[in-house]
Amino acid sequence: MKRRRFLEYFTAASAMSVISLNRLNAEIYTGIDDLNYQYPQDSPDGKYWDALRKHFLFEDDYIMMNNGTLGPMPEPVYNELIKYFKMQVTNPYDCYNYFPSLKNEVHQKLADFIGASRDEVAINRNTTEGMNIIAGGTNLEEGDEVLISSLEHPGGYYPWKMREKRSGIKVIEVPLNSPPKNKEEIINSFRERINDKTKVISVSHTVYINGLIFPLKELSEMAHKNDILVAADSAHGFGMLNLNMHDLGIDLWASSPYKWSGAPTGCGILFVSKKAQDRIWPVIASSGWDNMDSASRFETLGQRADPLVFALKEAMNFQNRIGRDRIERRIKSLALYLKEGLSEIDGVRLHTSMDTEISAGLTAFSLKGVEPGHIVNYLLERYNLVVRTIGRDRDNTRGVRVSTNIFVSKEHVDMVIEGVKHLASG
Repeated sequence: MKRRRFLEYFTAASAMSVISLNRLNAEIYTGIDDLNYQYPQDSPDGKYWDALRKHFLFEDDYIMMNNGTLGPMPEPVYNELIKYFKMQVTNPYDCYNYFPSLKNEVHQKLADFIGASRDEVAINRNTTEGMNIIAGGTNLEEGDEVLISSLEHPGGYYPWKMREKRSGIKVIEVPLNSPPKNKEEIINSFRERINDKTKVISVSHTVYINGLIFPLKELSEMAHKNDILVAADSAHGFGMLNLNMHDLGIDLWASSPYKWSGAPTGCGILFVSKKAQDRIWPVIASSGWDNMDSASRFETLGQRADPLVFALKEAMNFQNRIGRDRIERRIKSLALYLKEGLSEIDGVRLHTSMDTEISAGLTAFSLKGVEPGHIVNYLLERYNLVVRTIGRDRDNTRGVRVSTNIFVSKEHVDMVIEGVKHLASG
């Protein structure tokens, strides 16, 4: 959508009444229901995904393949955000009278969405805040050890390093290949470094550098035999994967739904399992900080921008209407198609596994003799494709990262492959 049309839409939506916005969302969901009826089976491309793509308001015809940093909001989520900000502007009384009951509904929907109990979920601002709560609040003593991987995001790495400096714990970095061969290689790397001082294993569930999907279920089973807590930075997991916390057996998990699910920025998710809640302290205290029967004590932040929370609910509604399994299959199939195409190009090294059990919507690669930044700029200038550089020279992960969300088509993926082929040919 061109800038002028986007601004027209923004102005029009802002002026709409609450009733009008509700009606507009109802019409969108009726359309999605009709699509699901007409096209019950998955397809690699075609009318189904073309129709869904129209519910994303892209400016200047950008082809967004970097929602691993920040994703767009679909129409219904944007409408819900405008609706509740409008209510706040016109009747602030509702912000403290009516909104609290709505927030309880969001918590329940969130719990259902990630396969958790209502008293195991908290809404905060982003994954980094969640990981800081985990690292800062976990009961640890001087000399206790925390195992992390060599592929952690700064938001999952530095909270533990700060705790190390403050409390005298020891953070042990476990080296991982990029990509690893299989799940067993990953689990064994951690198993070999466990000793009687190991109290926590903290890893990225969705590794931002190379797209690895960490085998949390197997890791949790191994760790719990040794009474070790397992924490996960899953910044990209919410909206990319069909999640079930109880099935994964994870203790602590944080995510940022504004990347893959289309929620607005400013909303983060923290899961704290019932069995782990007595081992974690809040790091921000206000009324309710001592509610030891619920994860709600980890969100005592005072007055919040509630419309962001209600838009998060709409992001979940949008995904549920399409189908969570269908979304995950679509994301993985596009990523596999991309990896297969890139793997045939001379000079390309895939940093992401071809195994869909340990990979999903993030694909990272490098091209021998070509700077990653040059690839990013070329794809933007030639095709209007938005991707990003990623990684580090020190562990040979520096390259380009591509996101394949549901609004991406095989035609878009073909453009990436074509562009890299051109650059590889010199």
